[in-house]
Amino acid sequence: MKHFTQFDDKNMAAALIEQALAFKSNPRKYADLGRGKRLGLIFLNPSLRTRVSTQIAASNLGIESIVLNMDKESWALEMQDGALMNKHTVEHIKDAAAVLGSYFDMLAIRAFPSLTNKTEDSDDFILKQFIKYANIPVVSLESAIRHPLQSLADMVTIQENLRNKPRPKVVLTWAPHIKAIPHAVANSFAEWSLGCGYDLTIAHPEGYDLDERFTAGATITHDQDEALRDADFVYVKNWSAFHEYGKIIHVDQPWILTEKKLEKSPEAKVMHCLPVRRNLELSDEILDSPRSLVQQQAHNRIYAAQAVLHRIIS
Repeated sequence: MKHFTQFDDKNMAAALIEQALAFKSNPRKYADLGRGKRLGLIFLNPSLRTRVSTQIAASNLGIESIVLNMDKESWALEMQDGALMNKHTVEHIKDAAAVLGSYFDMLAIRAFPSLTNKTEDSDDFILKQFIKYANIPVVSLESAIRHPLQSLADMVTIQENLRNKPRPKVVLTWAPHIKAIPHAVANSFAEWSLGCGYDLTIAHPEGYDLDERFTAGATITHDQDEALRDADFVYVKNWSAFHEYGKIIHVDQPWILTEKKLEKSPEAKVMHCLPVRRNLELSDEILDSPRSLVQQQAHNRIYAAQAVLHRIIS
């Protein structure tokens, strides 16, 4: 595996899930495998779980990791080829990525979408520029359109809670938010759930359809109550509009998930990638209940990242 930026195939997903679970049982099994290797963690946007879990994963394998918050600690980057750099950008991605590629054995990149340039965001332009010019393996720590490490951790969490049901009903349900949120987590969760063969239903208000590249094969509905019926796993996530790109469309009906809405899904487990705005996206009663898998998901971020790094350096 040269890069880790998206769902590859079911066999690869199964192998990574198995390896992640093995690392969860014995995190330091290959503690010397990465000795002498350096991982550059490059953040163009804020992070909590992604940064810390990936650093721990690298440490468990003996890899040295160095964090660079490029939005605060580095020069403003020019991403466009052929640009006349006579404005605010100071360094071109060609030069910056090439230098980083010479310093590190692997790069891990986090770059959110603009939510204004649909064409560039949909093409994962920034992530691809790093891959193009760094010339070393790249791991996506969330891009404009995908968050594969989060989704791998989600699949590990589902695997741990399947209750002997190999094809569970998985529901991805939209939640309210106060600002425009990227599509990456929702896209990736749909991509990985469908790729792993799960029965996926996506519930959202009208106007919040996701990119069809990620949802083909899922059941799409605007009826949240019907979607939740007999669910095994419910993933709660906000996202902004895709077709009216980056917009927040007014929603009258309350989409926050509560215990009352899960009356017809007594065994359902609830998931969220965090951070979560309590009592806006998800109620306290859900987040603090035995249904909640959010802390388990967050913990599994370590072993998902470790499985990916292990495969790359192996």
